[in-house]
Amino acid sequence: MHETAAAPAWVMLAYLIAGICFILALRGLSSPATSRRGNRYGMIGMAIAVGTTLVIQEIAGLWEVAIAIAIGGAIGFFIARRIAMTAMPQLVAAFHSLVGLAAVLVGAAAYLNPLAFGIADAAGSIYFNSRLEMGLGVAIGAITFSGSVIAFLKLNGNMSGKPILVPARHVLNFGILFAILALIAYFTQDQSPWIFWTVTGLAFAVGFLLIIPIGGADMPVVISMLNSYSGWAAAAMGFTLQNTAMIITGALVGSSGAILSYIMCRAMNRNFLSVIAGGFGGDAAAGAAEAAIDRPWKRGSAEDAAFLMQQAELVIIVPGYGLAVAQAQHAVRELADLLKAEGVTVKYAIHPVAGRMPGHMNVLLAEANVPYDEVFELEDINSEFARADVAFVIGANDVTNPAAKTDKSSPIYGMPVLDVEKAKNVLFVKRSMGGVGYAGIDNDLFYRDNTMMLLGDGKKMAEEIVKNLG
Repeated sequence: MHETAAAPAWVMLAYLIAGICFILALRGLSSPATSRRGNRYGMIGMAIAVGTTLVIQEIAGLWEVAIAIAIGGAIGFFIARRIAMTAMPQLVAAFHSLVGLAAVLVGAAAYLNPLAFGIADAAGSIYFNSRLEMGLGVAIGAITFSGSVIAFLKLNGNMSGKPILVPARHVLNFGILFAILALIAYFTQDQSPWIFWTVTGLAFAVGFLLIIPIGGADMPVVISMLNSYSGWAAAAMGFTLQNTAMIITGALVGSSGAILSYIMCRAMNRNFLSVIAGGFGGDAAAGAAEAAIDRPWKRGSAEDAAFLMQQAELVIIVPGYGLAVAQAQHAVRELADLLKAEGVTVKYAIHPVAGRMPGHMNVLLAEANVPYDEVFELEDINSEFARADVAFVIGANDVTNPAAKTDKSSPIYGMPVLDVEKAKNVLFVKRSMGGVGYAGIDNDLFYRDNTMMLLGDGKKMAEEIVKNLG
């Protein structure tokens, strides 16, 4: 199955239109206000790409392909209708794993039957370029699959979110990666089965090893990086299948995922290369774990919080992973609606890595119908905290820790954080004083004179505040 040597002009035009739709989709998905439009562009582009490919291919079992598409579409529709917004990170990880597995299966099919894919001569010898593309595509796909499975298990609670530190893991990982690259280079000269399947097996193994040392709370960068891997795997398979649409789509996903990963690394003050190498956050988290500091702190109640908010002119709400765990987004929106009805200005401050994946908090707030114009990113809202009467923090720990700006010995030093401590009053919702964030350190904000700790479940606390506001 392969495209004809000289594809008709309309085919190339169709693929170009599909590529433009994908670019418009990425642009639309960059903002909650235009995300629906971006999704539509993506769906249109994919329909054009798939439809065009099916038309130009000589497929004997077209009905089987149609049935497979229908079954897959039905499963996707069912999952999308039932999935909770709080479970979106693990759903994304699961989808990445399927993309990686698809790349491996396509590569294996092409290797076992190269003549059907048009990538070999009459004697069955696979062309040099195709061997290279196939080897890279299968390796990246296998790493994406196994890494995404581990990410899913950590996010879904089936595996401990704590880093699992394998002895000499960096030496082991780099050794396996070097072996994979060396075998792919050898594969271009010798297409023996043992080389292909060894590359595949090693890639599956290193995918597990790269993600296991990463703490469950460090997933924003991991998810975006796995997204990038899946794109490059698809692009490599596009070359193997001689399919322009796959090459365009894979390159767009791969490059946008890499750029997003870099942005996430900057937001967390992490090294981009350390994420690619694996073990991201492992050493820092393990070395930074500290016992809670025995310092005086103030405990407040829902009544206290309601009183302070009613007297305020500006309230800034800072959601974190604790909001997602408690599924408190609807209660928080109801709280904000009551405050606005009393003339209080309400804004939401979103840190780039709040939650378990890029945009996690934006998705949760959108699901609760929070107006887009009330939601602000870190660089747009930080200057507002100094004039805010109340900063209401729900489970956002490290991204609000002032130590990132003052303590050079802190593992999060240099990480851009929300200037929550500058508000006149800080109300911090937290289950207990014993818990720590992904960095494993105490938050100096808890002990500030202007901070009042509201201990308890985020949703229940928000609901109690709503009752007292009413």
